[in-house]
Amino acid sequence: MINILIIIGFVLAKELIEDTFFQNLGNRRLSNGNESGPPLPMSIYIQLLKYIAPLLFAIAIKTTKRWAKNEAAQKEAANIKLQSELQHLHYQLQPHFFFNSLNNIYSLVDISPDQAKTSIHGLSKLMRYMLYETNVELVPLSKEIEFMKKYIDLMKLRLSDKTIVHYNFPNKETDIKIAPLLFISLIENAFKHGVSATKESEICIEMSVDGGTVNFTTKNGNFPKKTDDKSGSGIGIPNIKKRLDLLYPNKNSFHTEVENNLFTTQLTIETT
Repeated sequence: MINILIIIGFVLAKELIEDTFFQNLGNRRLSNGNESGPPLPMSIYIQLLKYIAPLLFAIAIKTTKRWAKNEAAQKEAANIKLQSELQHLHYQLQPHFFFNSLNNIYSLVDISPDQAKTSIHGLSKLMRYMLYETNVELVPLSKEIEFMKKYIDLMKLRLSDKTIVHYNFPNKETDIKIAPLLFISLIENAFKHGVSATKESEICIEMSVDGGTVNFTTKNGNFPKKTDDKSGSGIGIPNIKKRLDLLYPNKNSFHTEVENNLFTTQLTIETT
């Protein structure tokens, strides 16, 4: 449509130029020693301009179309790369979560076989959610909360009376949707590094919602694992940082700190 309008415009311009400057150019005659019509160099210049201008515009249109096509191709390639990287991080998280959970259940087998059976049953429900309900861009926040509660209850089965776990999640249903499995790594980290076999310890997990903003905080004692401790692959925090940068660029805030032997993580996500 744009090309047709440009062609019509140049046709009208051509007719206007010819009517203005070249109406009597073919019937030149001498009158009082002066040649009628515009000077010959100007005539040649205008004639050339008449044919070169449409050519230049055609080249410009062609170049613009090619640039737009290349831009679209680059955006598509970037999107494919983004989805591929997110999928990789997602698949990386699943075995990490699974092996950490199995390690916890393994410790219960000899101590409490009944609790180990209950844990395996609970883990199967968690894995079902991870495998079949999180392969989407967004999930309801309420489903993520339910998943996290089940995981916390599962982890509490192996804890002694020396460890106290507090958690608080929004009870009110919201229409917020969020990228799946963003918070679970922080909860895993709290249980992995916040529990001592000999000292009293406490884990606090809290989530609040303010409009479209989700705030998530964990606090736990700082009991770093030894270098030879293989209970977990250690990919949780790096994984969540990468996913946040990809999924919520300029819409997230993530901080960790250790103060008075208390490890704290604070994550804020703007979902709108």
